[in-house]
Amino acid sequence: MSLFVAAGALSTFTGGAALAVDGDANDILLKKMEKMEQRIQSLEAELKQKQVVKHEEPAKPARTSALQANAKDPNKDPNKDPIKDADKDTSKGGNKDAGKGGNKDAGKDPKATASPADATDLRTKSTGKALPTPASSPDLPILGLAASPVNGLSIGAYGEIKYGAMQNPAANGQWQNGFDAARFVLLPTYAITDNIIFNAEIEFEHAGSGFDADDKLHGTAEIEQIWIDFKIIDQFNWRSPGIDLVPIGYINQHHEPTQFYSVNRPELYNGLIPSTFKAGASSVYGTIADGLSYQVQVSTSLEDFGGDFGLRTDANTVPPFPIGYAPGISGLDALAFAAPVRGGFAQLSDALAVAGKLDFAPAFVPGFAGSVSGYYSPNVTPRGAYADTGALLGRNSLGIFDAEFRYRVPTSGLELRGEYVRVNFGHPENLRANNDTDPINNVGKTMYGYSGEIAYHVPLGTILNSEWEAVPFYRYTYENLQTAGFAGTDANMPTGAGQRTFHTAGVAVFPSPKVVLKATYQRVVDKSVVGALSDSFLGGIGFFF
Repeated sequence: MSLFVAAGALSTFTGGAALAVDGDANDILLKKMEKMEQRIQSLEAELKQKQVVKHEEPAKPARTSALQANAKDPNKDPNKDPIKDADKDTSKGGNKDAGKGGNKDAGKDPKATASPADATDLRTKSTGKALPTPASSPDLPILGLAASPVNGLSIGAYGEIKYGAMQNPAANGQWQNGFDAARFVLLPTYAITDNIIFNAEIEFEHAGSGFDADDKLHGTAEIEQIWIDFKIIDQFNWRSPGIDLVPIGYINQHHEPTQFYSVNRPELYNGLIPSTFKAGASSVYGTIADGLSYQVQVSTSLEDFGGDFGLRTDANTVPPFPIGYAPGISGLDALAFAAPVRGGFAQLSDALAVAGKLDFAPAFVPGFAGSVSGYYSPNVTPRGAYADTGALLGRNSLGIFDAEFRYRVPTSGLELRGEYVRVNFGHPENLRANNDTDPINNVGKTMYGYSGEIAYHVPLGTILNSEWEAVPFYRYTYENLQTAGFAGTDANMPTGAGQRTFHTAGVAVFPSPKVVLKATYQRVVDKSVVGALSDSFLGGIGFFF
């Protein structure tokens, strides 16, 4: 087309010029027209190249799981993960509202680049200076390494390696060295359309050789999350039935290793909230107002059965009397072994639980974010439950309440966090732990715990072409898993092992917002005769991209 335009222009100009100028002038004009034609061809080539690149560039689907919430404003969507979606706030294409509170950013890439220095949730806006992303590290949707072969497909990952020494209470507190390839998790996301988004989380634990009784699995891998989001409007969206995180607390939904500073997850999430607390579930969610979002979920219930999955009968009951079985809820492990079944139609009750959460980040308090959440099951007693005497155990309801806050003081490195968790039982006399002839693990009417944490973000400057940051911290945690008011066939004489204090201190060093190096010392005290005997010195490395 450019040739015809140039030819027409040439004919017009040269025709007129022949009447007014001599041959030399015509030659000059011809040369100018040739240069014009070359320029037009060059511009056409550039346009075609841009169209090809645009056509081939994959869409960046939003990672909408609770693991991938929005660093910029996580409270716009109840399940936003401030690291995974921090991309949005650090030029990485994050997921502002995907899957959790509206359709604003469906189709964004889940990889995270926000710095822990940006965090209130850990990371909310108006909290600090984001670490710059090196120009040599482009945002690529397949593990940060390559362009996606399919439009809309993105794959992220997170994981952590732990090592160090810890006391073994089963060996009278003997210090033992160890190493644990704790987990490696793949995070595939596929934007089927801008409003229909598939998410999954595939986890390999303990180098693929671990047996986790709390997960009721004996495999080397598990599906931790899988669901499809239907983005309708900002105020109301639907998450299809699948496996999803229960919206209780903050770390349960944002548990990647870059989200907390200790090597292990915060203590309140190791039992009182059985992180990672997930279940067969479906939910609705959305944004109520700027800085305020919600999620309401229906899920399969927790169950008071902590025994091996294979011990369940074909009738989906606990093993018949007098074989016996381990409790899922106890005054030593709280709810850690009460996880719902996620496969095989092997649920031990017909109960459905409901959970709800409100996330908030008020604009009038820059740097502040938090949430309140609750969970209720009308019955956690499994089919056929019995005491060691053979007496059948009746129904028992369970409720969990959590309130937490995160505050990054603006224009400073100071960060504060606090959390309170409470668990209530309707009929603790029907808990297996109160009827198993073991008084050490008895459970009262309630369990509770609280924690407070202080951290300070210290820039370390540019090292290896990246901005490094160190975050020294201290966290105090108290738990009481054996309050008064229990009943049952067991003797009413708890040993105090469920009343614990944790002093956790250390430093987390971030060579990049996607990588963290950790060192933690933890002192554990309980009210048993010999004490907890479970102190530890641990190191770790985590990643999330």
